[in-house]
Amino acid sequence: MVMPWPQPENDPFHPAWDPPAPHDEDARLAAVTAQRLSTDWTTRRQPITVTVQNRVVILAGTTADLETRQVAGELAWDVPGVVDVCNTLRVMPRGRRQQR
Repeated sequence: MVMPWPQPENDPFHPAWDPPAPHDEDARLAAVTAQRLSTDWTTRRQPITVTVQNRVVILAGTTADLETRQVAGELAWDVPGVVDVCNTLRVMPRGRRQQR
């Protein structure tokens, strides 16, 4: 006698595992990265936009100096789950900064 082997989708003892949708993971990574940038004293007052596509963080906007640009990239790299960082932040020239 031969017993039929259940297919994975029909096996009641091993329900199919649904990996998280890529957009859910991207949204989580964007939120964590934005939170880190907003709490770090170097980057918190900078107009930085965070976008994530396929676990790649894209930083856009302007920063006051090169050090701030570099710190933003490093903070994004430190988020668990990020596979790459595209740092497109521009340094605002000194003469064009807004006076407060």
